[in-house]
Amino acid sequence: MLHTRTTPARRRRALREQLASGRLLRMPGAVNPYSAKLIEEHGFEAAYLSGAVLAAELCLPDIGLTASTEIAARAQQVTRVTDLPVLIDADTGFGAPVNAARTVQLFEDAGLAGLHLEDQIAVKRCGHLDGKTLVTRDEMVQRVRAAADARRDDDFLLMARTDARGVEGLDAAIDRAKAYVDAGADAVFPEALADEAEFAAFRKAIDVPLLANMTEFGKGPLLSTAALENLGYNIALYPVTLFRLANGAIEDGLRTLAAEGTQESLLPRMQTRSRLYEVLGYEEYAAFDSAVFDFTLPPGS
Repeated sequence: MLHTRTTPARRRRALREQLASGRLLRMPGAVNPYSAKLIEEHGFEAAYLSGAVLAAELCLPDIGLTASTEIAARAQQVTRVTDLPVLIDADTGFGAPVNAARTVQLFEDAGLAGLHLEDQIAVKRCGHLDGKTLVTRDEMVQRVRAAADARRDDDFLLMARTDARGVEGLDAAIDRAKAYVDAGADAVFPEALADEAEFAAFRKAIDVPLLANMTEFGKGPLLSTAALENLGYNIALYPVTLFRLANGAIEDGLRTLAAEGTQESLLPRMQTRSRLYEVLGYEEYAAFDSAVFDFTLPPGS
């Protein structure tokens, strides 16, 4: 219907309970509110909003060009339609520690269940590219502390992401992660680990929930959910999967339309009108206004 039936507080508590359960949460990245609804319908436990995807939607590179307010506005559109807890990429906190604090409260107000902050400088880049530059450990600790102190809901999840593996090495990444937990982080996102042994080393060293980033075309392996469960990870993240699939399909469709002059051959690959209307809940809206759903769809549509 018009809005989700659960409160942000309930969704935050649900995420905390899921993380404490010992089961692996599967967390695909939503492209938009509609895809968040589909993530829920297909039985996933949580949804994600990637900073890279939110930037790319605006045709911007993922280098810190977006603002906290526009990201919060997009997030609120997503949390309106899904009862799943939604975790968001807060990049570097969008500025100084005080900006990170404001970001936490903006994202709480947007109905999100949590966020992650990273230890790159403000002009950041994708975690699977070379040439990243980190702030000092002390600077990131200040960032995390400011975010933790700004929370009004203790269940709002604060996750620290470290990009140190590709810059300073695995041991330094683990040391940084420990410092971030001491500063108030509830969970850790170790970015761009090289192999299964490094995932295991991080799990052995850190005793808070861990996120495994299963992004495509990156530096690390694409581990199965069974492998991640065996390693003791808590979240399997698929941040850009749906965005890449959608864009691939769009390009294929444009090539076909340009070559054939008709979309006829594409019809079997399309979502039908009836399925679209089912997801949007046209019939449910009739409970508010019978004029909304007073039509019959043509056969096969």
